[in-house]
This record gives sequence, structure tokens and C-alpha cells, in this order.
Amino acid sequence: MARLDPHSYADLSQGITGAISLKLNVDFDAKKLSGTVRLHLRKPASGILDLDTRALEITGCRTGEGNEIPFELGEPDAILGARLRLQLPAPAQDIEIDCAASDGSTALDWLAPGQTAGGVLPYLYSQCQPHHARSIFPCQDTPRVRFTYSAEVTVPDGFTVVMAAAPGGVAPGTRPGTRTFTFTMPQPIPSYLTALAVGSIASKDISDRVRIYAEPEVLDRAAWEFAGVGDMVGVAEGIFGPYEWERYDMLVMPFSFPYGGMENPRLTFLTPTLLAGDRSLVNVVAHELAHSWTGNLVTNATMEDFWINEGFTVWAERRILEALEGPDYAALHAAIGRISLDEAFERFGADSPYTQLKTPLAGVDPDEVYSEVPYEKGFLFVTLLERTVGREQWDAVIRRYIERFRFTSITTEELLEFLDHELPGVLDTIQARRWVYKPGLPENAPVFVSERLENVRALADAWTRGKRPGAGDVAGWKAEEWQLYLKWLPRDVSLKDCEDLDGRFGLTSSGNYEILVNWLVLAIRSGYAPVLERTRGVLTNVGRMKYLRPLYQALLGRPEFQGFARDVFDEMRDRYHTLSRVAIEGIFSKAGV
Repeated sequence: MARLDPHSYADLSQGITGAISLKLNVDFDAKKLSGTVRLHLRKPASGILDLDTRALEITGCRTGEGNEIPFELGEPDAILGARLRLQLPAPAQDIEIDCAASDGSTALDWLAPGQTAGGVLPYLYSQCQPHHARSIFPCQDTPRVRFTYSAEVTVPDGFTVVMAAAPGGVAPGTRPGTRTFTFTMPQPIPSYLTALAVGSIASKDISDRVRIYAEPEVLDRAAWEFAGVGDMVGVAEGIFGPYEWERYDMLVMPFSFPYGGMENPRLTFLTPTLLAGDRSLVNVVAHELAHSWTGNLVTNATMEDFWINEGFTVWAERRILEALEGPDYAALHAAIGRISLDEAFERFGADSPYTQLKTPLAGVDPDEVYSEVPYEKGFLFVTLLERTVGREQWDAVIRRYIERFRFTSITTEELLEFLDHELPGVLDTIQARRWVYKPGLPENAPVFVSERLENVRALADAWTRGKRPGAGDVAGWKAEEWQLYLKWLPRDVSLKDCEDLDGRFGLTSSGNYEILVNWLVLAIRSGYAPVLERTRGVLTNVGRMKYLRPLYQALLGRPEFQGFARDVFDEMRDRYHTLSRVAIEGIFSKAGV
């Protein structure tokens, strides 16, 4: 056996997928995505080939020449899904499998028309990270396996299909009233980066290699909000080297999308909560763009190595923001990240193995232990390396790192070996293995200072001495400064102070969700009932877990608001994404409500 990924049945000694061809049909009435997947192995193989599936119906399996392949679908495991075991004749290099994914797929979100901006057509989208591609089609669902792919997706007339791939053409489908969209992905990717969306979708070009896709009702707002992304791509290339994915397009998702963004190559998925109307939340795009080098080009081999993707990408994101906005701006983001990291340590406990960078996850669902640790502790580790050797030398190392491992997936040990070779003695100097393999945060973690950061901290610290902010104190503040100020205030404040803050600064009416949610959490913890109507509006129009979690936690922390929280969740339970719904159910369970 050569099962190297605790979240996959794939045994790479049996054969390795090199290319995939998908032919899929979308049935909104049945909420079913069905069709055929053709796997092309890098080399002919015989005997057993194990594939990953979850909640899939398998109706046939054959070689590329049409010879039937015996198969067995195992009993489902809560984390891994069901193993699909094929008995390959010798030799076999191409395998076709007929399959269907239903509404039970953990990768697919089927939206009713009322859950879209237009309210007319239903909508379908996928979210395959970390290990959900197996619930769309059988595959070796591990980042260790990278493949190119092509796809044909047939949908009813009136719908548009987009994929994280190069679009081909559109032609009438084989059935009346349908049409077929084609796509190719020429660069090898891991399975979790396959992505599609189907609905009422329009597009607008922002630059010669950047296009925005969205529902028509929000397209113009999105195009304005992200107008500077083309320049951002150029800035990133100046730091990390050539952009190797040809295009950087974006899709603004319906509200139920559970994340801020997903770095699907060629088509980043973005939450609509970024449409603040003032371009104040474009830093999320900087993060997803940075993944084009750190994460998509060089990828973690397993979810135990997830920090390689996210720690390097947060560092890269803040380098982009520093180049665009200056070091003070990057320091504000680092301070916000440190707060999130401390909250994650509090959630798990400082001695928890889930506060390590290299995380032991055998028998653990990675969705259930998802946190800011790989992002923010990873960022601090990379920053420590940069500060230890100096920016000029570190930038050269990063370029060699990307060139050395481009289009491959690596383990933490392979990364450390590379760094030991590039920077002899440095890992020992900074106690790198303490960072990677031990829980908590080492004492040599980098500290960030800036004048803007210290001004916010001083104003927040003055609250307990009776100092309340005036218009002059916050003049020119960016959203990040408001976030930090609200986070640094006491956990709850008086009802009079809530009323005063809201009256002076209109926090409840803010269109920036980072400011708004931090304010709502503070107000709810303080028992300030006038924010409940606005809170209901957020909880019923936003599916992003980053906002849902703290709002429900705050509501459940106040006995007088628990019934309100239960009523809203009961209304929204079936409208949230599966990942969001499960996370919120866990919050209710922990609260005993």
C-alpha cells in the first residue's frame, strides 16, 4: 500500500491520473449532475485501482476501448466517503465511469431562484476544497495527484456555464432545449481546484487578461469594485515572477457561498460581501491572486501540510498590499490577523495539535478543524524567515522556491529540506521545527508596529479611562482601523455607549461587512437590541462563515437573544451551504441551545 494522504483512498503505486475528461449534464429539476468521467493514467496499469467517491451513484465502468471493468463501491466513511475499487484488465490506460451526483453532494450547492440576485433562474456551484471533488466525480482526490482536464457541460437553454478553465465554445446540446459549453485546463491541477458554476451569469472585461463574471444584477457593481485587479496582477508578477495561468478571471457568487474567496485557477470565486461600494475589501482578491503562485502553482501535498498553501499566501498577500498601499496598511492587516490567531488558540487550546503548522489529521475531518492557524501562524513563520535573512535574499529564495516546485505538490518536510539547502543554518537559528511541529506560538514571533496601528490602539486603550472617539479621532480611517478599534474595545459596553457610537458613526448602516459584523458582535454582546433587525438582515443575506460564526456565537451568549438566533437559523437552515449549516449546528450544540 502507498496511501500517502490520510484523506484519500488513492494508492499511487496502483497508477496515477494524468488527465481527466468530463461530460456532464445539469438537471435542476432533479438536482442532479450526471455524466461520464474519463481518467487517463500516466502509464498503463492493471489490477486494483482505488478511487475516491462520496454520495455518488456509479452505474458503469469500462476501458477506453469499451471493455467492462468490474468495480466495487465500499461502505461510506464519514470523512473519506466510499472507496470505488476497480479491477483493471492489463493493460489499461483510459477508464470511463458513468456517475451521478445528487443534492447530497458535499461539493455542490443547488440554489432556488429566490436565493439568487435575479430571482428567476436557479443556480448551481461547486466548492471542492479540501476533499469534496469526489462528490462530483470519481477521482484520486488528493493534492498529490495533478492532472489536466477538459469538460463538456450541458445545461438547459438560458443558463450559462463557467469553469475554472479556459472556455471553449457553446453549441446546441444533443437534447432539444439544451446547449453545451466546453472548457480545457492545460495546466495540471489537484482535484480540489476543479470548479464550475451554472446560472444567469454575465461578464465584463476589466483588462486584457482580467474578466469579471456575476449575475447581471450585480455585474456593474462588481466591475467597478474590482477595476484595479489588472494592475494588482502586474504588481504580484513583479514580486513573485510570471503569472502562469494566462488569465485571472473572477466570479462573484450568490450569497450562500461560505468563504471570502476560493482560488480556483483562471476563475477565482468571490463572496458578494466584498461589494462594499468603496473598494475597501479588495484585499481578499489580493489573497486569492497570491494563491496563483503559492498554493496553485506550488501546492500542499496533503491537508496536514495546509499551512504551506495558506501561510505563504497570507505573506504574499500582504506583500502585494504593502506594494499598493504602503507598510502601515500591511501592518494593520497583520494586527487583525494576530487577533484571529489568538482567537483560534483560545478555541483549540494553546497545547492543541491543531495549533501546529504541520497538523496530524488522520481520522480528522479537515473541515471541522479549519481555522486561522495555518494562515496566520504560517504568515508569522514566513515573515520571521524574511526578517532573519533580509528581504532581498528572501525574495530571491521565494523565486527559486516557486521555480523549483512549480506545478507540483510538496510536503512540509520537502519544504524544510529546500530551505535548509537555500539558507544553511537559518532554520536552526529561528527554531523552525519548534514552529512547525509544536503547538502554540514561539516567543520569537514577529511584531508589527506602525504609527496608524499605535494610534488606533491608544484610542481603544483610552476607552476605559472615559475617552470616547470624536469625528476628528477617526478622520481618514480605513476599514481595517475600524475593525481593530472595535475588536480592542471591552467585550461589552454600556447600552448608552452603544447608542452613542452608532449615532455618531452610523455603524449599523455600514455597507462594509468587516466593520458591520465587528460592530454587531460588540453590540449584541452588550445586549443592545436595536441592532437585531440589521443582524437578521446579515444572517439572511450572507452565507460567509467568517460572519455567521461570530454573530451566532454572540447571540447565543445572551439568553435574551437565543430565541431570536434559533428562529433565524430555522428559517435559513436549508439556504446556507452545507459547510455553514454544519458549523452553525455545532455552535448551537456547544451552547446547549
